[in-house]
Amino acid sequence: MTQNPSVPDVPSFETSTSRIKKQALLVEVAWEVANQVGGIYTVIRSKVPSMQKNWGDRYCLLGPYVHANVSAIFEEVEAPNDPFGRAVRKMRSMGFEVHYGRWLTDGRPRTILFNPWSVFDRLGEIKYLLWEHHNISLPGDDDLVNQTVAFGWLVKVFLTRLTEPDVASQPVIAHIHEWMAATAIPEIRRDNLPIATVFTTHATMLGRYLAMNADNFYDHLPFFDWEKEAHYFNIGSKIYIERAAAHGSHVFTTVSDVTSRECIHLIGRKPEVIVPNGMNIRSRDISHEVQNEHQQAKDSIHQFVQGHFFHSYNFDLDKTLYFFSSGRYEYKNKGFDLALEALARLNWRMKQANIDKTVVMFFVTKKPYESINPGVLQSKATLDKLHQTTQAIHSQIGDRLFEWATSNQDMSFPDLNKFVDDFMKIRLRRSLQTWKSGQLPPIVTHNIHEDYKDDILNFLRSSNMLNHQHDKVKIVYHPDFINSSSPLFGMDYPDFVKGCHLGVFPSYYEPWGYTPLECMVSGVPAVTSDLAGFGNYIEQSMPNTEQNGMYVINRKNKSFDEAANQLTDVMFSFVQGKRADRIAARYKLQEAAKNFDWKHLTRHYERAYDLVLERVFAEES
Repeated sequence: MTQNPSVPDVPSFETSTSRIKKQALLVEVAWEVANQVGGIYTVIRSKVPSMQKNWGDRYCLLGPYVHANVSAIFEEVEAPNDPFGRAVRKMRSMGFEVHYGRWLTDGRPRTILFNPWSVFDRLGEIKYLLWEHHNISLPGDDDLVNQTVAFGWLVKVFLTRLTEPDVASQPVIAHIHEWMAATAIPEIRRDNLPIATVFTTHATMLGRYLAMNADNFYDHLPFFDWEKEAHYFNIGSKIYIERAAAHGSHVFTTVSDVTSRECIHLIGRKPEVIVPNGMNIRSRDISHEVQNEHQQAKDSIHQFVQGHFFHSYNFDLDKTLYFFSSGRYEYKNKGFDLALEALARLNWRMKQANIDKTVVMFFVTKKPYESINPGVLQSKATLDKLHQTTQAIHSQIGDRLFEWATSNQDMSFPDLNKFVDDFMKIRLRRSLQTWKSGQLPPIVTHNIHEDYKDDILNFLRSSNMLNHQHDKVKIVYHPDFINSSSPLFGMDYPDFVKGCHLGVFPSYYEPWGYTPLECMVSGVPAVTSDLAGFGNYIEQSMPNTEQNGMYVINRKNKSFDEAANQLTDVMFSFVQGKRADRIAARYKLQEAAKNFDWKHLTRHYERAYDLVLERVFAEES
């Protein structure tokens, strides 16, 4: 893989900067440290081992103590006598609630968590200072804003203690992610603290809202009035915090060229460094494991599909391909609308070409629901009962066949029906009668709240894609995350991904996009778009993407109809492919995924740290 040409080379700095960096402390701050909310949690957590390798004991994470089950992923220990521990003890002596410990993830990084509720009695003062110092007006009834503002203030208090002479003598870099932790930055700059600040936005707040609601978002991007739009969507306070952090930081970064363009127009500052997202990829022998893991996971999906469809009709599982799309429920932004349109066209094409295969497409997202569909649960339960009955018959036949073989001189093959007693035959007949149904398989696994408003369901109804027997493309809409505790799948999401054949993520708005990268790491071919940060990155840096099993749909300069046709072409070609080609693609993808290991991609973060040290400390030395 070649280096991303969009990331400018930062010239090698003077020896003084390198010397400063060897002594500097790095504090990485995010609302999603030990607090899973979205993709930033994956970024921070997976990056830890590589950051520890680069920075050792000079690296520390700061996060909020808000997760209900935080003790399950955070082990509190006594604060040591090092700069981080001394700053913690100082804060405790001032009466603040501070938790020092280890995040129970790879690398077990030193982590400090602050309870934002512990300073809610000072919330009025904190908000007043943000208004007085930075003209940032904050609502009183937004619980998330209240928590994040309190958290940001505690971060600033900690960093202030960290820079005191009796705590640490080294330079300090504070790398802060997203607006939820960002109120510390303008206060650091106002107090002129000796801290080098780096701010990373993973997606502009306003960009996400505009992309969902404005037609031709990218064409109109240079012409939006950010302040007017922020108030229209009632997110003004968050935008003011985001902008204050972006303009106040010494170095501003984002995750992709796509988002960089947004920042220029919606935030008013161009990021100096692009920091693409990676994963912590474990090396393994891929000569056989990839296909074995795929087969095992696919067998589990087979069981779900049998329970979901085969009570109505059956199809050949050996000629069935599993496609899926997943992520936050943003119908337009995530490309669910484009995927559905292309699937409807694929269904028609496969019928016209008389393709002897079936595609089962899973939409896995998160929507409010009342319960799992009772019919889906009953179908699975009756299938399990049928399986128990057939296993009992299998055992009975086996025992009696062995007894017959050892005591009979007849060499002919016996009539196995004689080995099954009448009770078992009746039991099997009753199980089959309970199992079989004349109803169509449901398209959604749960009873969604106000399902008449759901865009996915409304498209499927209007296009008559209702899992008819003659449909070549079947749909399973699962409005909840997949995990091993689910009564429907009984498997974790990473295993579900491994069992599928193609991931479909033709996003309209996606600052990076972990889902196709997760597919790549799992050896699963995937579709992304050139409007997704990841898709844009691999287009520039990974030649022959389709030969490596990654397909990039052109959405920048194409109409919706043109993009839908292109996606249909990709899926139709994939359906016609051979099994041997899919197996070969798995090995190519896992080999290509090594380029996205954090041990390679943290170099972009190091560029940002070099640059910020040069700007803040090199001249002083």
